[in-house]
Amino acid sequence: MDQLVQVAGALLILAAFAAAQFGRLDQHSRAYLVLNLVGSGVLAVLAYVESQWGFLLLEVVWAAVSLWSLVDVSRGHEPRGAH
Repeated sequence: MDQLVQVAGALLILAAFAAAQFGRLDQHSRAYLVLNLVGSGVLAVLAYVESQWGFLLLEVVWAAVSLWSLVDVSRGHEPRGAH
């Protein structure tokens, strides 16, 4: 069951990435950020349960950055990406 949940979390992140690469989602859109937040959150929980500390660090930071960006976008702030 853990493997199925792990694959689902990874697919959420990969779907957002692929959609952005193919021009289907803007990297600052709520949909993109939510997919990244949920996917990385799922993977972070599994990494914690399995004591995979490097993977946990990666996913916690990924989730934190996604959440920060989602809050900024929700408040109507301009994206802070490189131009």
